[in-house]
Amino acid sequence: MEGRFCRVELLNSGLHAAALHEANRIDVEGRTWTYLPYGPFDTLDSYRAWAEEVCSRSDPLFFAIIERTTGRPVGVASYLRIVPASGSIEVGHLNYSPLLQRTSAATEAMFLMMEKAFSLGYRRYEWKCDALNEPSRRAAQRLGFSFEGVFRQATIVKGRNRDTAWFAVIDREWPRLRGAFQRWLQPSNFDENGRPRVRLSALTGSSVIESGG
Repeated sequence: MEGRFCRVELLNSGLHAAALHEANRIDVEGRTWTYLPYGPFDTLDSYRAWAEEVCSRSDPLFFAIIERTTGRPVGVASYLRIVPASGSIEVGHLNYSPLLQRTSAATEAMFLMMEKAFSLGYRRYEWKCDALNEPSRRAAQRLGFSFEGVFRQATIVKGRNRDTAWFAVIDREWPRLRGAFQRWLQPSNFDENGRPRVRLSALTGSSVIESGG
């Protein structure tokens, strides 16, 4: 999946693990791993072993996010709970290193993955997160996902209860949302310092159903 700021390609331990591990080590407190069921990884060997194991799966299907200007892998995301029969697919396992967080590439990567899913005929694109994960909840709605509710005591992660917040975009919402992303990604929307002139949330807000109704 090719964009202006990044490309998204299948995760390959041999190609990506070392650079991803180094990028993740910038987060010395390991906060990016708080809500994930694995990590942090203290050594490259442990991270590479994890990457090799997940690369063997087709669901979740993991991708590396590659920064276009440097060619460096800076984050990971996946498709999961892939159910072609019902046209449902989820995006998850997001692990953005500090090099990717709050960048245009981070946003574009999510657009590219969403666009690919709908182009393949999926009709429901899901985002789920720990209900306590406020940054993830804000990110979902900034990206145009509608909140659909909380599944209480849905699972246990790292010995803690997890209530799961559900968000989704459905196919009839995608054309308007796709236009919002395309407008936001236009070169004219970025100033000389690379900052967007119009916030994405100002463009996607009309597509978000606050109540999920």
